[in-house]
Amino acid sequence: MVHSGSGTDELARHWRYAELPGVDLLRARYVRKTFVRHTHEHFVIAAIAEGVEVFHHRGADQYAGAGTLALVNPDTPHTGRAGVPEGWRYGAVYPSPDVVAEIAAETTTLRGTPGFVRPVLDDAYAVGLVHQVLRAAEEGNALAADTLLRVAVTRLLRLNGGPLPQREVRSAGARIAARARAVLAERLVDPPTLEELAADLGTSSFALLRAFRDTYGLPPHAWLTDARVRRARRLLDEGTAPAEAAVAVGFTDQPHLNRHFARIVGVPPGAYQRERKNVQDPPGGLLLPSWAWQNRQLSRTYAPTAEDGPTPPSSGTPSGSESP
Repeated sequence: MVHSGSGTDELARHWRYAELPGVDLLRARYVRKTFVRHTHEHFVIAAIAEGVEVFHHRGADQYAGAGTLALVNPDTPHTGRAGVPEGWRYGAVYPSPDVVAEIAAETTTLRGTPGFVRPVLDDAYAVGLVHQVLRAAEEGNALAADTLLRVAVTRLLRLNGGPLPQREVRSAGARIAARARAVLAERLVDPPTLEELAADLGTSSFALLRAFRDTYGLPPHAWLTDARVRRARRLLDEGTAPAEAAVAVGFTDQPHLNRHFARIVGVPPGAYQRERKNVQDPPGGLLLPSWAWQNRQLSRTYAPTAEDGPTPPSSGTPSGSESP
């Protein structure tokens, strides 16, 4: 774990496991940490182990306490902060839209693009599954990690899934916002001012600002920062040094990148890159879950009942109660 705050009580690890392609992983404990309004390309499935997280989502503050999950669909603006003085401790998986769509097609009857309906779900069993995915990935247990991820996503889609609304660019304001976003995406390093951008698009600064916020949930400057961090993540994943990545995406220097990166991703870019470079070998003698256990997990997931315990049974992977 790496320190992410000024005190030793804030710890976070953001990593990938090669056997779970298309999925980011996170363990963290935050107390004073505040996430600025941002988006993710992937789904957010955050299982709260202790404390309370508050996140602003679609116009309202949402409260996720221990035993619940914070669920955010891709490209949905949200924030994050502690809801109690002691902060919150959680584990999260970030599956890509393709991963979730594949699982939904195999295990549910959802039509259209699958997503989550409610941003907070009270389901301690699913919380335990998420923490077991993380533990299995940490131990190099590929079979368990893949199985548990599919079980967890299936369960969440069955309990809280639905088709995502398709964003259609119909209004004149939405069309202007889309054109503005395209310009900003092309000019990350040398973006125009709001006034210049509005003039080029034949509108006023205020009209552009309002249209952009209405369409994307962020003002243009915040969207630009979000896009720069997304691109910096790709460069870091490719091995680009943080200082070089900072300049390549339009930040003035590495400290500038560090500040924004940590407020969106949750860890500094250097720690992010180090963890995601690590390819761990499975420890010798690690037990894999039996097929009978996996079938039991799948059957319970497909037919959830009120008898489901707070954490799932385990074989070779510790229970969610032991996971950060």
